[in-house]
This record gives sequence, structure tokens and C-alpha cells, in this order.
Amino acid sequence: MAEERSSGIVEQVALEQVPLDQRQSWPSIALIWAGAVISVPSLMVGGALAAGMPLGKGILAGITGYIIVVIFMTFQGMQGSDLGRPTVVNASSAFGRRGAGIIISFVLGVSVMGWFGVQTSVTGAAFSGFLSQLGVTFPVWLSSLVWGVIMLTTAIIGYKALSYLNYIAVPALILLAVYGTVIALQTYGLQGLAAHTTASSMTFFQGVAISVGGFAVGGVIAGDYSRYARDRKGSVLSSLVGVLPIGSALLVAGALMSVVAGTYDITQVVSTLGFPVLGFIILILATWTTNAVNAYSGGLAITNMLNLKGNRRAMATAVAGGIGTILAISGIINYFISFLVVMTAGITPIAGVMIADYWIRNKGNPETWEPQAGFNWAGIISWLAASAIGLLVTWGSQAINAIVAAGVLYLILSKIIPAGQPAVAAQELD
Repeated sequence: MAEERSSGIVEQVALEQVPLDQRQSWPSIALIWAGAVISVPSLMVGGALAAGMPLGKGILAGITGYIIVVIFMTFQGMQGSDLGRPTVVNASSAFGRRGAGIIISFVLGVSVMGWFGVQTSVTGAAFSGFLSQLGVTFPVWLSSLVWGVIMLTTAIIGYKALSYLNYIAVPALILLAVYGTVIALQTYGLQGLAAHTTASSMTFFQGVAISVGGFAVGGVIAGDYSRYARDRKGSVLSSLVGVLPIGSALLVAGALMSVVAGTYDITQVVSTLGFPVLGFIILILATWTTNAVNAYSGGLAITNMLNLKGNRRAMATAVAGGIGTILAISGIINYFISFLVVMTAGITPIAGVMIADYWIRNKGNPETWEPQAGFNWAGIISWLAASAIGLLVTWGSQAINAIVAAGVLYLILSKIIPAGQPAVAAQELD
């Protein structure tokens, strides 16, 4: 195992426990999360909320959504730091080894590959727009293909490459958001922005659901990165500092910029702000950081689903990114809002089941946690039922409905449906 972990610059730690001597300080993990949340979709979510409801109400709905994500993200993250393993392995108690390996890995893998497709579509459009400013015509589909390959390379290398890339991209997109906010204030003023209204096409809780969907996958897969945290405190701090303040600020900036541009199409927003060339470069850097995270987690999901060895993680990441690139070329960006709704309903119940299993049934004790053999049908049925509740029940918040329903159903069903035999001792998972 030591030999696998030290072979070259490509990260080899996939499903096994991260050794204590490879754990990182919480600010370095927070920077990874900041790079993930400082993204074009964060701006687009803010713009979509501003387009669907009054500005102040939209911003409040968006921030509420981020708070919900960070709450379940902290529990997922602490479990990751306790066990030192990624989410697809941590789920093997609540869903069983085969259940987590096949069903949960597939769902998480499809989700992050979908996000990879969305981000690659934005990058392709931004780069084609950048070249058009220079008088060069370059098809968006070909631009998406080229940038999908480039961004995938970073994810294949692994955790260290993500850290280095964020040192450049995070400050760049922050500058774009600050500039756009200043332009909005200069154009409308505080009173003008406060008085901005729109034909309301969504309710407050629908806005919360869209905001949760924008980072729901990140909250559920928190263990993929918090497994590098030295302790629970570091995991919590990295989530709070890396996601909540920056995510809320980006959402506000996206909402304000969309008011100026009259659209939440980020490439049009950048053009309207008056610096298309520099803006497109920043957009490309921003989507690069987030897409590397998407492909990386997609690779972990495929590694677990197919029961591959740790040194096959890079190959699995390449497959995840390749599928995401195909989705980008196929036009997944045209279904952005629908994609967010599905993310809220289908992904958040995974966290509900896992939180109920680890923090209530096992009382947050890593010593009593153990993977179950085969399928844990209590967890799988709870997830399916809660996903349906999240999609069909329109009262209140879909995210809260789905998470609470998943947790309550699991606690009930786990007393009725017997769990499988322990798969292996935790130390034998490596």
C-alpha cells in the first residue's frame, strides 16, 4: 500500500483510509471547498433566483439553501474525518457494501458527471465567446470537448493539483464577482436594487430548493475531502469557512449582475459588464476548479462501484470526465433548473440516511461503525421513498422534507428489516 501511495505525482489514495501523516490543515481543505463553491453555477443560481422572485426574497431563499447544505455537510464531513474514508465507503453501513457500491456510487457518480457536463458547457461557450472577440469562429461543441479534456487532466492528478489550481482561480472569480457587484450598485444604486421587482415565477421554498440543489452533491460527498482533515473541528471549520460566507456572497453577486444584464446566462452577463475577454478567462479558470472536483469525486464513485484498486482511481476519473464531456456536447446546460430540482430530491436523502445511521444508531462512534455485507434494504428503501417525497411534496422545503423523511424512515425500517452480516472489519477495507 505504501508503494501505491508514493508512485509519482498522481494521487493513489482512493477508497482506503487516509493515514494520519497525510492529513491536512483545515484551511487547505476549506480552500478546496471555496474553489468548488466559487463557480459559475453559483452565480447562475443567484441569477435564476433574481429572475424568478423579488431580489431581496431571492437572496434570502438562496442563503437559506446554503445554510441547509452546510448543516448536513458538517455531519457528513465529520464522519469522513472520523473514518478517513470517502463517502462511497462511509455509506456501506447505511446501504450495505453492494448497495453503496452499486446504487449510491451510481447516483453520486451520475450527479457529479452531470455537473461536469454543465460546467464544461459553460466553459465551452465562454471560450468560443472569447475567441469571437478576436474574430475567430470556434464551435461551442468543439470548445467543450477541448476544455473537458484539459480540466479532466487536473482531476486525474488528484488532490494536490486541485489545491494548486485554486490558488489562482479562487481570487480571480472573487474579483469578477466584486466588479460585477460594483457595476450593479453604480447602475441602480442601493435603492434601485432594493426596489427591483420581477414577475414572480417561483415561491420562496422553490428558491430554497434551487439553492440547495446547486451544492447538494458537495454537501453529500463532504467525506471525500474531509477525510484529509485531522479532526472533527477541522472538518467543520473547513465546511463553514469554505462554503457558507463565500457561497452566499457569490449568490448575491450573481443576483445583482443578472439584474444589470437582464439574464442569468453568465456568458451574456460578462459581455454586458463590459470586459468580455478578461471575464471569459476568469470564467474558464473558475469552471476549471469546480469541474476538477466533479471529475475527482466521479472517479471515486466509479472506483467503488466497480470495486477497483486504488491505483485505478485515475482511470476511473478519466471515465467520469469523459461521460461528463459527452453530456456537455449533448446540451445538458439547457436543462439547468430541472437538473437542480432533481439534485435536491434525489441526492439529499442519501445524507439523511447516512446521518441517521452514523450519528443516531451508532452515536457518532467510529468504533461501532462497520460496513454491512450485500444490501442494507432499510437504507435503500428509505432513500427511494424520501426521494419520491422530495419530488412530490411541494409544501415547505424539498431538501428538508427529503432529509428528514430519509432519516426517520431509516430509523424505523432498520428495526424492522434485519441488517446484513458485517462485511469485513474496518481495517480490512484497505
